[in-house]
Amino acid sequence: MEKPRKGMTLLDFLHSAEDEVEETCDIKREREPETEPEIERIGEEKEVEEKEAPRIYTVQEVTRYIRQRLDEDEVLGDIYVKGELSNLSQPTSGHVYFTLKDEFSELQCVMFKERNHELKFTLEDGLSVIVRGHISVYEKRGRYQLYVEEIQEAGIGALYLAFEQLKRKLKEEGLFDAVYKKLIPSFPHRIGIITSPTGAAIRDMLTIIKKRFPHVHILLAPVAVQGAEAPAQIVKAIQLMNRYSAEREQIDVLIVGRGGGSIEELWAFNEESVAREIFSSAIPVISAVGHETDFTIADFVADKRAATPSEAAELVVPDEREIEKNLRSQELRMRQNLFKAIEYHRKRLESIERSIGFRKPLERINQYRQTVDELKRSIIAEVTHLVALQRKSVQALKGKLDALSPLAILERGYSIASKLPEEKIVRSIQDISVGDALKVLFKDGAAISEVKDKDVKKRQ
Repeated sequence: MEKPRKGMTLLDFLHSAEDEVEETCDIKREREPETEPEIERIGEEKEVEEKEAPRIYTVQEVTRYIRQRLDEDEVLGDIYVKGELSNLSQPTSGHVYFTLKDEFSELQCVMFKERNHELKFTLEDGLSVIVRGHISVYEKRGRYQLYVEEIQEAGIGALYLAFEQLKRKLKEEGLFDAVYKKLIPSFPHRIGIITSPTGAAIRDMLTIIKKRFPHVHILLAPVAVQGAEAPAQIVKAIQLMNRYSAEREQIDVLIVGRGGGSIEELWAFNEESVAREIFSSAIPVISAVGHETDFTIADFVADKRAATPSEAAELVVPDEREIEKNLRSQELRMRQNLFKAIEYHRKRLESIERSIGFRKPLERINQYRQTVDELKRSIIAEVTHLVALQRKSVQALKGKLDALSPLAILERGYSIASKLPEEKIVRSIQDISVGDALKVLFKDGAAISEVKDKDVKKRQ
């Protein structure tokens, strides 16, 4: 296509481009002289007796023309492109949609199900691949994209590799262990939210929280959730929330998150500084980043992960309507149990009222009095019998003791001599010597005597 000359209008340019397409495709069209448009060019001065109206193209015609030019391009007709997979999606139709990107640009791609069944590996976000296909235009959207025929694995993408390395490092340090997870309160009084103040995520969370539990107090720490400054702002917001909770009013739980996006857009929540600050937070933290299929390092270190910000809002507060419903159910159950207990005791009272003991209480009392008297007589008789038996036994023991007592020997006219001064009983003549003082014990007294002589009886 020749360069548009100065002064050429857009319509002129499109007309001239259309002529070149027809020449390239060897399409010959017969034009009627009376309907062929006249193109005015710079430097040409000619008289036009009758000037025709410029041709107006539809959006579809322009889009189709661009598609035709791309389809005819030899380079774009069969091209290999290397990049990193992102925003991977595979709906029920079986087709695969994804973005192929590098550090400078992104390219929308589609691989129809007739082709993707030949894949020998599973496509994942962050995977570095080499894609073969052709570039064309999706006319309905007016968007050029790569129609993929083949995909070859070229290694793990840099971001995905960094994610796995940090995940492995923090896991080895124990930051993901369940023993460090703090409990999320069931009925929080004050909730802190750290997210973008303008995104859909904060609107969804506020709507759901106010609908489910409108009496809760919400504090918002507005931060950037993507870009180079996002990690530092998130870290500072977590620190600020913890300081506010310690010095002023207690914050019961924190929600840290954002809506969905590509791995680059969610990368702030994969930064090590953010992960460590979430782990060290004294306030329990709920991570709510992206969609259900999105996982970040923040999800692993947080005390609880919510698949989406909306789910975080549902997790953080109970549903007031459900609470009221449960309370009404409990109240009904308590009333029923109370009525049952009242009915039970009422019937029991009626039964007591019909009993003889209730109708004639004095008769029952007299019967108990008689029983008590009988028991008293029986106890007295038994105790008297036991005392008599014990008395006889004591008398017998007393008689035996009296028979063995030394005093009984004295009663029979004997005496007991003991050597003074130690008052040791004299059992043999050998125990005394002449001149020893003796104490002689009689039944009615004692006397002191001195040994004048002793006569030892010889043994035969």
